[in-house]
Amino acid sequence: MACQNEVMFEDFFPAMVERLGAEGFMKELCNGFQLLMDAEKRVITFESLKRSSGFLGLQGISDEELRCMLKEGDLDGDGTLNEMEFCTLMFRLSPALMQSSNELLEEALIGEI
Repeated sequence: MACQNEVMFEDFFPAMVERLGAEGFMKELCNGFQLLMDAEKRVITFESLKRSSGFLGLQGISDEELRCMLKEGDLDGDGTLNEMEFCTLMFRLSPALMQSSNELLEEALIGEI
């Protein structure tokens, strides 16, 4: 059961960060998490993601693809995404944000030398 990263999307995150600022962008990521999470369990579950797949524009996505999406971000192996795992996954899916993060890290490391 190998997961394939075939979902393509246009990366609007850099524009959102520029427009909203870092704090505003993080608030929007948290709002996205709230929309997708199971209200009782306070995490994104397979079931809550499946319920939201139409809202996300993923009407034809299979159960296996949804499980792979969860697995991609599930850092602690519990089969769900907590808010930190969700936000981390969103950053990892944005090549431009990852590049910016790498540049900031490099600058910080150079400044310490």
